[in-house]
Amino acid sequence: MGAFLPALQAQDPEIYRAILQEAERQNVYLELIASENFVSRAVLEAMGTVLTNKYAEGYPSKRYYGGCEFVDVAETLARERARALFGAEHANVQPHSGAQANMAAFMAVLQPGDTILGMSLSHGGHLTHGSPVNFSGQLYRVVAYGVREEDGRIDYDAVRALARAERPKLIIAGASAYPRTIDFAAFADIAREVGAHFLVDMAHIAGLVAGGAHPSPVPHADIVTSTAHKTLRGPRSGFILSRESLARAIDKAVFPGVQGGPLMHIVAAKAVAFGEALRPEFRDYAHQVVANARALAETLVERGFRLVSGGTDNHLLLVDLRDKGELTGKAAEAVLERAHMTVNKNTVPGETRSPFVTSGIRIGTAALTTRGMREEEMRRIGHWMADVLDAADDESMVRRVRDEVIELTRSFPLYPEYPRP
Repeated sequence: MGAFLPALQAQDPEIYRAILQEAERQNVYLELIASENFVSRAVLEAMGTVLTNKYAEGYPSKRYYGGCEFVDVAETLARERARALFGAEHANVQPHSGAQANMAAFMAVLQPGDTILGMSLSHGGHLTHGSPVNFSGQLYRVVAYGVREEDGRIDYDAVRALARAERPKLIIAGASAYPRTIDFAAFADIAREVGAHFLVDMAHIAGLVAGGAHPSPVPHADIVTSTAHKTLRGPRSGFILSRESLARAIDKAVFPGVQGGPLMHIVAAKAVAFGEALRPEFRDYAHQVVANARALAETLVERGFRLVSGGTDNHLLLVDLRDKGELTGKAAEAVLERAHMTVNKNTVPGETRSPFVTSGIRIGTAALTTRGMREEEMRRIGHWMADVLDAADDESMVRRVRDEVIELTRSFPLYPEYPRP
């Protein structure tokens, strides 16, 4: 067997070592961040190809550069597979990220100063749904809806009343920390009533939708934005689905509206990921992600932890730590990481702490399901998390759990072709 990445190792040993160290971290830690996943080797290989050399401003057969005949093949495949996967009329696969997909979608149907109705960031929404520190909150007038604090669920009657009062031009559904099934039909009905466009940001649940483990927003929404990573298990990037009537406006908003030349190596990797998600085994994966999340949630509840909304219907759960004394989300994230379990601190409904501290943690099961773990492993992990969080000052407990975690990861190797650093 030849050397691993020999040119990189010879030319830039510092970067080479950082890559190997990150591969080792991913291998011996339990990745429980809900927005992360592990791509296949095929996706990984597509990202590291000569397609990165090619400028291809414009769209297939309508480029501003010559020599695009082969990247046209890659982008056409990505668009066709995205449409087939989600049953969409139109797909734009050029956005570099979910945030840029949202920016382009807004530009396609809004003018600066128009009103948007989106989910509050502190209640589980996303920065691009109207946060004042984001373009969405700076360019548009924002009205926010949230969840009922008593049960952590969206109150659709309250959303309707807010929409009637504020008459938004755009209503956004979708979240970054909402553990329950979203009723897209209810949102669509509200949007029709007030004459608003309806956009769904399905970045977190795209893989579940593709695998039939969550209802699809595509039949209900005018525009659907998404990332290709997270539960969809593709490269870090975005894409947009829409009705054919909005196709021209969407494409124009992406290019030349918010970005220039697409990243053709990433577009090709999206095509690979969409192709993988079209296979029958991906449906098994998506349903296992949800089953794993429920097993993990049930274990944490058994151990006395409070979950926002009481459980989960999808790939993530949100743990409210406010009845755990002085334990903050920041402290919980840090101690779990010392035990080789990676989560992220997260605000909870009714949050009183800073977003840099928080009162909760967000946990997801997509990445560990990719590694082949199932309910039995989720229950073990839930007990380990509870052991560490219940004794956050006990370093001997942290070391004991860390050693057990490392032992578990050896049974589910990740990218074994990467040598140890």
